[in-house]
Amino acid sequence: MSLFDLSDRAQQLQTDLLEFMDSRVYPAEAVYEEQMRESGDPHFQPPVLEELKVEARRRGLWNLFHPHPGTGAGLTNLEYAPLAEIMGRSHIASEACNCNAPDTGNMEVLELFGTAEHKEKYLKPLLEGTMASAFAMTEPAVASSDATNVELSMVRDGDEYVLNGRKWFASNALHRNCRVLIVMGKTDPSAAPHRQQSMMVVPIDAPGVTVMRGLPVFGYQDREGHAEIDFADVRVPVADVLKGEGEGFAISQARLGPGRIHHCMRAIGMAERALELMCRRASSRVTFGKPVSENANIQDWIAEARIEIEMIRLLTLKAAYLMDTVGNKEARTEIAAIKVAAPNIALKIVDRAIQVHGGAGVTDDFPLAMMYAHLRTLRLADGPDEVHKMSIARRELRKYRTKTENNQHGGNK
Repeated sequence: MSLFDLSDRAQQLQTDLLEFMDSRVYPAEAVYEEQMRESGDPHFQPPVLEELKVEARRRGLWNLFHPHPGTGAGLTNLEYAPLAEIMGRSHIASEACNCNAPDTGNMEVLELFGTAEHKEKYLKPLLEGTMASAFAMTEPAVASSDATNVELSMVRDGDEYVLNGRKWFASNALHRNCRVLIVMGKTDPSAAPHRQQSMMVVPIDAPGVTVMRGLPVFGYQDREGHAEIDFADVRVPVADVLKGEGEGFAISQARLGPGRIHHCMRAIGMAERALELMCRRASSRVTFGKPVSENANIQDWIAEARIEIEMIRLLTLKAAYLMDTVGNKEARTEIAAIKVAAPNIALKIVDRAIQVHGGAGVTDDFPLAMMYAHLRTLRLADGPDEVHKMSIARRELRKYRTKTENNQHGGNK
């Protein structure tokens, strides 16, 4: 038996999802683009996406990411990994199956740390796919790769907190269905560094909350938006603090672990589709009297892409397996490793696919330009490459520091 053998149910879900992609999702991509163009609104909610959501739910392809039976599919990280990869092949598939970030992470946070009122008011409609949410942590004035830098102030005033500060890259905040934010800020600047932050549930229409603008990414205004949001004397009831004051950093780690692996799974799906497009284009185009695919350098690119995709898939599955068996904390090296490896490798494959497509590769006629923008952004989202590499290096060095100390004290001779 293989370490990564999947249950019969998980394998059936893969089969069902692949059929859904072929019969409904890929054909809907052109319709989606046409509806977006006709609307003239970069944050329009295309009807075809709502139709796909109804169909996905009918087929049982709904909330596949959610590990809690009853409210979700009840799959392990290892079982969900191939499904996330399949959905990653299309930019509309994850939302069609109610498995899109940041709603996935926010649903997990509300499930684990929300009150009964939060679950009824926000979690239930999120699970139903009738509401969207945003996660507000990154700030424009500080290096947010270090979460202890967060400056948005949360000052206690009786039975409320008063929020002041600014966030940006709050993805989903411009989604037409966005109703709620999960906001990270600083409640106690004098506490230990990782006890200064708290997270709160804030309605997006709360007095004092102003969505300033949507930030373009490589010139794209993504439909869900990456919002800059101003908080001016926003009053939040104490009951809307998640888990308790000072628990913000702990919640962020609980949230970002699964979120990072979901991103990496989807990146592998993008890489697979880019490789498919590269092969089809190279086989159909003729230059200097022969198909592009007969050029040695193109064959090298194709071979290297296949090798590298298999490598990052195995590392991602290992991370998922460790998360399931020993927990996110023990799997943190593998989670950090895939967060560096998957976007970088997928980005290289997409770049080469663009090159094979020539000028067409940088247009909207193919999904490659959008993939490139997304994957390049992913090297920053949920922690930049450099922070993940630093954490991996520190854990490696710690092993040798311990050995050196033992040797100095007469041990390990």
